[in-house]
Amino acid sequence: MFSLNEKYRAANLRQMSVQTLVLGRLVVIFLLLVVAWIWVSGRLTLSLETFPQSIFIAFIVSVGLTIVYFFLLRLSSGLGWQVRLQFSLDALLITWLVWRTGDLSSPFIVLYLILISVSSLFLRSFGTVVMAFICIILFSTLSVLTGTGMIESKGPELSLARMIQGISFHVVAFLVVGLLAARLAERSKSSETLEETTRKLADLQVLHERIIESIRSGLITTDLEGKIYTFNSAATEITGYRIEDMVGRSISRLFGDISQEIEQSIVAAAQGEQLPRFEATLSSPEGFAVRIGYGISQLLSETNEQTGYIITFQDLTEIRSMEESVRRKDRLAAVGRVGAGLAHEIRNPLGAMRGAIQVLEANTPAESLQADLMGIILRESDRLNSIITNFLSYARPKVGNFTEIDIGEAIRETLTLLRHSPDVSADHTLEEVLPPQPVFISADSTQVKQIFWNLARNSIQAMKNGGRLTIRLETIGRSRIRIIFEDTGDGMPPERVEQLFEPFAKSTSGGTGLGLSIVYQIIRDHNGSINVRSIEGEGTTITVELPAENRPREVIDDETDRDGSDDGQNKLQELLNVRDPAEKIST
Repeated sequence: MFSLNEKYRAANLRQMSVQTLVLGRLVVIFLLLVVAWIWVSGRLTLSLETFPQSIFIAFIVSVGLTIVYFFLLRLSSGLGWQVRLQFSLDALLITWLVWRTGDLSSPFIVLYLILISVSSLFLRSFGTVVMAFICIILFSTLSVLTGTGMIESKGPELSLARMIQGISFHVVAFLVVGLLAARLAERSKSSETLEETTRKLADLQVLHERIIESIRSGLITTDLEGKIYTFNSAATEITGYRIEDMVGRSISRLFGDISQEIEQSIVAAAQGEQLPRFEATLSSPEGFAVRIGYGISQLLSETNEQTGYIITFQDLTEIRSMEESVRRKDRLAAVGRVGAGLAHEIRNPLGAMRGAIQVLEANTPAESLQADLMGIILRESDRLNSIITNFLSYARPKVGNFTEIDIGEAIRETLTLLRHSPDVSADHTLEEVLPPQPVFISADSTQVKQIFWNLARNSIQAMKNGGRLTIRLETIGRSRIRIIFEDTGDGMPPERVEQLFEPFAKSTSGGTGLGLSIVYQIIRDHNGSINVRSIEGEGTTITVELPAENRPREVIDDETDRDGSDDGQNKLQELLNVRDPAEKIST
């Protein structure tokens, strides 16, 4: 991708440099013409008598060659032979000008040196030396021809010794300048190569960084001691740690001790096996647990020497949460099928027993021991019936009556009821943080209030010695809302958090352990999510997210049990009919 752009750019630069050479040559000859005219005149007042005709002829020839050079530039893309042709013609033109202006005594011999120096900017070192030898050959040939009288000399007569000295001096000068110019050309070429290599390296580095940043998996590179020196944006997004906070730190700060995992990966790579995958739980800066899956590979240098490690990882929190949700739903389905049948079988004799106790209680003195025992039986039967009712609500939830409700108003009503609850003491502080404008969502009002009541009541019960409960309502864009319950209670250990929404889990309030399970069920039926963050001794934060637009989930109603009280009521009626058909007892 970069080589094509580099070729175009280099070709454009070479063409522009050749154009500059053509125009520069014309400008130099013109200036040379003007300076020579003034020099010959000896004053600023110029006349045609002192006009340098030889230089003018060279200027006219240069104008013609300039037209030819531009025509060749448009006709052919090969610039190398054009540059060599131009320098060769320049050497011939300089030789003619030297002959016309005095041979060995010509002041324009210095143009050979200028030509050799300029050629080093366009030719390689070998081409520059060749150009120097061309100038030496042309100048020496001209000097020999004019010195021997084979062609007419335009300069003063010189002795053989003076002629040999002049030729030798200029040849040495041409050769020295040629060698120095060749060295300059070599350095110039090295500089261009270095610049081009540096540019390519910078482009490759930018490409490398963009590729790393575009990877949606977290990527960390470390040295052999585990010190981090690459931490891409996906790693920041997954872990919550910023790049500047992690570069230079030890990898153990994130993953803990992974020396054993590194050894297993190195052994697998040495044996040509697939690299193993590992899982770990990280803690984000906010205290959230992030489940990740990661792999480790060796970072090798160009000489195949190990210089560090590459760790790639992905966020498995949502995947594991979905797996746990699927397992929980499977358990719920099994519990629902078994529990509905059990509830049906328990409620029937329970109804009959309650009716029988009520009949006996009616014929028992109110202050007797038997009356007290019958009262206990009735209260326990009511509690057992409440447990069955809650269990059926959890195992077979009702289809919600979804309407547009003000979620902020539902929070205010829940806190109003909670303030009058016997669980709330003077040491408890209840605070609500709501937006100034109403927030409407589509939900079942009764079920949403049940969510708020259960979560708020659990928070109060976790603050036995008092504390602060804060409920915040936030909007997430235009499609979702977030309700945060934050208390300063006792908190929970991680294993307790994992089992928090399990049915019949250990309850701190002494209840059945179904309250939060029902909350989870209602939130799921509302297409929402719930997240719990708890630290022992520091409190608990529960975050509930619900969509603004909603439809009730379809609930398949099992016909195993509708109420469970009809059969019991029938048996009770049979019992009453046997004892006394005329007696009316309320059950």
